[in-house]
Amino acid sequence: MSTSAEDIENCTIKGLEAFPLGYTTRGNQSIFRLYAPKANSITLIIYDEYERESGLQFPLEKNGEGIWQTLIQDTFYGKWYAYKIEGPEDDPFFELTEHPIADPRSRHVTSKNHHLQFPKTKITRQTPFDWEGDSFVTPQDPRDLVIYETHIKDMVAHSSAKTFVQGIYNDFREAEVGGISHLKKLGVNAVEFLPLQKFGYFEPPFNEETGEGIKNTWNPYARNYWGYMTSFFFAPETMYGSDATLEPGSVIGKSQKAEYELKSLVKALHKEDISVIMDVVYNHASHYDLNPLKYTAKDHYFRLDEKGNHLNDSWTGNDIDTTKQYAQEIIVESVKHWMTEYHIDGFRFDLAGIIDWETIDLIKEEAQKINPDVILIAEPWGGSYKPADFSDHGWACWNDKIRNGLKGYHPKENKGFIFGETDPQLSRFGIENLFRGTLESGEHGLFNHSGHSVNYLESHDGYTLGDYIRIALDRSKADIVFEDKRKLTSLSEKELQIAKLAALSLFVSQGITMIHAGQEWARSKMIQDSKGLDPRNGMLDHDSYNKDDETNWLNFNEISINKDLFDYYKGLIELRLDAPALRKSAPDEINFKVYNDPLHITFSIDGKSSGDMYDYFVSLNASKDHAHEIVLPEGYWEIVVNPEKSGASTIQSVEESMMVPATSGVVLRKLRVS
Repeated sequence: MSTSAEDIENCTIKGLEAFPLGYTTRGNQSIFRLYAPKANSITLIIYDEYERESGLQFPLEKNGEGIWQTLIQDTFYGKWYAYKIEGPEDDPFFELTEHPIADPRSRHVTSKNHHLQFPKTKITRQTPFDWEGDSFVTPQDPRDLVIYETHIKDMVAHSSAKTFVQGIYNDFREAEVGGISHLKKLGVNAVEFLPLQKFGYFEPPFNEETGEGIKNTWNPYARNYWGYMTSFFFAPETMYGSDATLEPGSVIGKSQKAEYELKSLVKALHKEDISVIMDVVYNHASHYDLNPLKYTAKDHYFRLDEKGNHLNDSWTGNDIDTTKQYAQEIIVESVKHWMTEYHIDGFRFDLAGIIDWETIDLIKEEAQKINPDVILIAEPWGGSYKPADFSDHGWACWNDKIRNGLKGYHPKENKGFIFGETDPQLSRFGIENLFRGTLESGEHGLFNHSGHSVNYLESHDGYTLGDYIRIALDRSKADIVFEDKRKLTSLSEKELQIAKLAALSLFVSQGITMIHAGQEWARSKMIQDSKGLDPRNGMLDHDSYNKDDETNWLNFNEISINKDLFDYYKGLIELRLDAPALRKSAPDEINFKVYNDPLHITFSIDGKSSGDMYDYFVSLNASKDHAHEIVLPEGYWEIVVNPEKSGASTIQSVEESMMVPATSGVVLRKLRVS
């Protein structure tokens, strides 16, 4: 059945209240519903092709709740739609535009490679996907996770990943060296992807004023590579599909390949028992494109001042107001959608401090109905600092206290434990509490349970841990141009010692462990700008959000440069997953020993409550110059980590005592007798 302009009178809106917002079908009928209470009129336009500028037009009618809707006696599979929205011209709480606006609830978006995107919603059939019995891959205890945080493209874009160059989703699944292959080789059991929801990749051209009056003076690359500018909360990013291109002005997302390929990737990761965590951005939305939240109901989605200006706790200039009904609903429904449609195991919420507590609780409640073991991780700041509050609400959080306590918060101005220095505000008891899980019962504590502590030393933000160490030991490295990336990457003896001590300190801390892509070989983010855009080309980067190039892409050939460190990380991951006592022991089972040097942290762990067959003895000597002797409890102890090697296998046995060299650590274990 086809629809013509004469069929417009067949539209009816009776009884549509039971249908959700967005596009749905009932038999041969199509229902369109859009929330835009301030609009004066809305016209639905259905296009035969994305490139068409005109199409069939259907007026929508407004109900008493501000929802515009219509029912059409036809289906439009394979076509596109958008809304022409007319509204008040003098209302600062309503955003006008001449452009058609896509549906905020779009499941699939076709767009143009342009800062405005010119998105249109594609009407697609819900094609069954063969999950082959796949469900979720989530441990009952999140402390069993070793998370690998990465941008999806970083792990397949470099030639060393050995891909088949058939789209990012496919390449991650099938790469010979990068992607899943690397995760398996390293031994992690969870991957956390930077945003995969449809986002504004292109920013306005650098130093050119756009027709909207925007002048990009901040980003010479005019790209938002990391993806922290979400445009559509329900749609996957199509530029990672096999039919995509980054050619400016080109159209991407005309097919549904991105949906199929992302689901295939999740299924493949699950077959390897790897949990899939998605970084989601619900604290703000994309800013420079035709974002539908802005042009449909700005005052019901965003935090605004009394003049209608966007508020800025997110540092992006357009905070979402999660206390508003429709903002809360779109967030919660989006989380549910990714779980049910894509089998996503968990989420990391960017700047979650901006999200209100009612919404936080509702997300958890609704997500746990789908998967009781869903992984929910907050970046617990934005507006205010709230890790303890998130713990009270049963959420895990990024633990910046252990990050700063172990490495410091600035490589020049504040160095932490691994450098043989400590924050004067952090006593020995405070350092010990970091290893217990940064518990609120201890000094500078945050969490009421160690399962809420996501321990990390490196993330996508800031310097890599390797570069942090390089600068901390040689301040000049922050401000000089490097000519040889391999020479820069190669760690000196002292840098390697500190990198290993950092890794060991992280992996013997109670809670959830996270590392960032390339941390395992101390990769460097040296700016490699082949287009001559960046005056800092050849220097170290601490904010690479805009660089879709080899600054960010992982060069797996570099593993051989610092293979000793890579093998050390691999061994620590093996040990941690083999030793539940190292990650989820009761606080009273961790007992610290007192030595004269406050930089010598030593503790024993009783493995009984965690179900571990071993007890453990851990010694971390952060002294720059002095080796220290440790006195062992009675019996023979197996060394499983020493300054050279780590793993779940015994290196050698010792009794009574042993020496721990400066800037190093050891882990010993002993079979527990019932």
